[in-house]
Amino acid sequence: CTVNAIPLVPEDNSHYVEGVSRYIWMPDGDGNPHLVDLYEPADENFLASRNGNKNQYWLFTRQNRNNRQVLVNGNANSIRNSFYRGNRPTAVIAHGWNSGGTSSWVTQMVTAFLDRADMNVIVLDWSSTASGLYTTSVRAVPDVGRHLANFLRFLFNTAGGNWNNVHLVGHSLGAHVMGNAGRAAPSRPVRVTGLDPAGPQWGGNSNALNRNSAIYVESIHTDGGSLGIMDPISHADFYPNGGRNRQPGCSNNLCSHSRAQALFSSTVRNDHLNGRRCANLDQARKNQCTGSNLKMGNSNLSKRGNGLYGLSTGANWPF
Repeated sequence: CTVNAIPLVPEDNSHYVEGVSRYIWMPDGDGNPHLVDLYEPADENFLASRNGNKNQYWLFTRQNRNNRQVLVNGNANSIRNSFYRGNRPTAVIAHGWNSGGTSSWVTQMVTAFLDRADMNVIVLDWSSTASGLYTTSVRAVPDVGRHLANFLRFLFNTAGGNWNNVHLVGHSLGAHVMGNAGRAAPSRPVRVTGLDPAGPQWGGNSNALNRNSAIYVESIHTDGGSLGIMDPISHADFYPNGGRNRQPGCSNNLCSHSRAQALFSSTVRNDHLNGRRCANLDQARKNQCTGSNLKMGNSNLSKRGNGLYGLSTGANWPF
């Protein structure tokens, strides 16, 4: 069957049919293509040894922009001896599959948040669990999210903090990690932003990011129907340039998938991209939306919205 033929051109997912195709090219944290077999069974031994227990939490503030402080769940001194302050807003950033907390887009996003406000920015590095087979990492997502929620509860109990002041941001598999963290939290975080939430194996998956993950859930779709999910799964779903490959300035799905990262970082900095409400998904796909305005992205914790939104962006920063 042709849907199960191995695609020969790296980065080219034009063959991919959601829920049908066996193989897909996926990027690592540096954008390099890896061929993923979506039929490969999850590695149970890997899951037993690598799960949310392996999460690392790296704190960045205006006092330590470039040098992370490692916060340890259950170790109060690691928090008391850090620059974390419970009266500041807190953003948490999660990478996706085969990536890590040192990826350049994560650093760019940390800097954007800290330039915008005096806040705590925590990078969730779950690279040891995200580095196995894709099918295994998918299975690990709920546990990684639950451990993050437990860590944040410990952090707030130790040094103050408020779920109404928390913004969880995740790319690809990391978006679903944040969805699980939000649902596992003792009180719902005020906001979760999904950056092109992962598509393969997530359609109809009850562990996916959804509207129950925060008071306000937003997704930015840039490679919908391929590496990212196309369906609206949030309170507000944005579809820049139709929400699919090829995004302006991109020549392949891998670039389009990562474009959500840069678009979001730019909106944290500039708050300049306006979505227009769409009547339906087909209108969003065709980028023909003319309804009411809602800003895409940004770091506003009091932001609220509902519906599907389309917009056009440029090909280069700041878009």
